[in-house]
Amino acid sequence: MIEILNPADLLRARDTGALVADILRTLKSRSVVGTNLLEIDRWAQHMIVEAGAQSCYVDYEPSFGRGPFGHYICTSVNDAVLHGLPHDYPLADGDLLSLDLAVSLGGVVADSAISFVVGDTPAPESVALIDATERALAAGIAAAGPGARVGDISYAIGTVLGAAGYPINTEFGGHGVGSTMHQDPHVSNTGRPGRGYRLRPGLLLALEPWIMADTAALVTDDDGWTLRSVTGCRTAHSEHTIAITDDGAEVMTLPK
Repeated sequence: MIEILNPADLLRARDTGALVADILRTLKSRSVVGTNLLEIDRWAQHMIVEAGAQSCYVDYEPSFGRGPFGHYICTSVNDAVLHGLPHDYPLADGDLLSLDLAVSLGGVVADSAISFVVGDTPAPESVALIDATERALAAGIAAAGPGARVGDISYAIGTVLGAAGYPINTEFGGHGVGSTMHQDPHVSNTGRPGRGYRLRPGLLLALEPWIMADTAALVTDDDGWTLRSVTGCRTAHSEHTIAITDDGAEVMTLPK
């Protein structure tokens, strides 16, 4: 299903996006050496409930996961890149942490992810990974607008990631959002320009470039959810929800 939002829904999407961004910003500030991933999950739960919003994750049970996710945020550390299931792990200095959060507020979903290094000794490799995903995300947003096609976004993202020398996995990527978290169209992190669905005002898309340092192959952790690089290399993930407007693309997931 591809859902086109009306102006009232887009106003609600701005509120949802700002909430997601504010929660992620708060969680980043609290994620220091010694912080437990389960603490991060509890903080996320508290802020979601306090805002009168609903988690998109806690009851989520897709075909690629094992049972309901059961937590409020994805916490992926180092070689984990997607769907990181919070567990009893205290963060160490230099850990590369990705936080991925989707909530629904007023019936509209927003989805965003950030990656950052914990502590005061970021490895150059980690900084480069994060930078590449953030630049690719910016390129994808710049390529989006009414009349453009999904392939234009995918091509822009893939061009940045490829130029940085990173392999690109196409199993998971961006997607439409709206009244539910995962909708069509799928937005691959590489593709051909001029191909795919033509973008229309009112469309919400979650764009999410993610990479692994030296492989495109994933392995699923024993928890049935966490996806890791098959080589154990480090990973990064950046994501924004955008709205296609008459003038281009508006980023929904920015702090107020």
